[in-house]
Amino acid sequence: MNNSINELIKKIDGADKVYIQPHNMPDPDAIASSFALKELLAKRKIPSNIIYMNEIERINSIKMMEFFGIKMEIKDKEFTTNPKDYIILIDSQVGNSNLTSIEGNKIAVIDHHKDLENYEYDYKDIRPDIGACSTVIAQYYYQAEIEPSAEVATALLYGIMNDTNNLTRNTNQKDLDSFYWLYGIANLSKIKNLRMNEIGRQDLNAYAKALENYEQYGSIGFVGIENCNDSLLGTISDMVYKIEGTNIVVSYALRDDGIKFSVRSGVKEVNADDLVKFIIDNRGVGGGHKEMAGGFVPVNELDFLKNKQLDTYVRFRTIAFVEKKNIC
Repeated sequence: MNNSINELIKKIDGADKVYIQPHNMPDPDAIASSFALKELLAKRKIPSNIIYMNEIERINSIKMMEFFGIKMEIKDKEFTTNPKDYIILIDSQVGNSNLTSIEGNKIAVIDHHKDLENYEYDYKDIRPDIGACSTVIAQYYYQAEIEPSAEVATALLYGIMNDTNNLTRNTNQKDLDSFYWLYGIANLSKIKNLRMNEIGRQDLNAYAKALENYEQYGSIGFVGIENCNDSLLGTISDMVYKIEGTNIVVSYALRDDGIKFSVRSGVKEVNADDLVKFIIDNRGVGGGHKEMAGGFVPVNELDFLKNKQLDTYVRFRTIAFVEKKNIC
């Protein structure tokens, strides 16, 4: 399929309502991609709204919405859609554990995660070789010879920086090309302000607890913490990933609804996506990239822990997986 903004417009032109839906707890990449796509569609006279489920938790995501005036609507009981509405999924796919299905025609998907291949979209642009969904949207602008506004360029630039960990994780040549193109348009002072607002003061106790609980086995770092939200758990993984001698990180949080996992891998032989699925062992859902992945085991699947300690179980599964690669 020839993926471009023109091809997407052919599929959605004439729709009564168009919604852009990122995953449930949008991070900077999902927010930037949604915002930039909405602005690009508006340039082609197609109005749209960004809709999502659940609350935004990350402080830098909240600041992005404030700095750029991004309007995103939470889907609640009073906000209804209908089967004729067109929905463009962005930075997620049908079947993802972090995407709540809403009523409407899921006509298109734009994502950079592994193709789940479980749904027929009229328009499909899934590029797992690219580090950020923001890169895909930036390419739409570039290929259409449309220069984004400074606000859009700044948001996309920050989205790429976040999802590629400043161009060091899952980075493709298109990520680099988009980064340097956007860099010349973006408001760098806003980037600086966003970088200064990446940790919320209310999260400091969780960081302190994470460091207190940190344990290392060979090159593997483990962090177990209670009642930690998804976005904070991922940020904790990124933080401990920087500790000397740590090449693999498995962070996990036991919560009322189940166990959330966040995995990082800087070892070529250890695919983070495969590792988190091995830890979960068909008891929940998991997935992601070679270097970054997440997973979840719901509370109704926790019977296997009755006679086991969670810490012991996670270490046993992780070490068993890594030792198979003969690198631990």
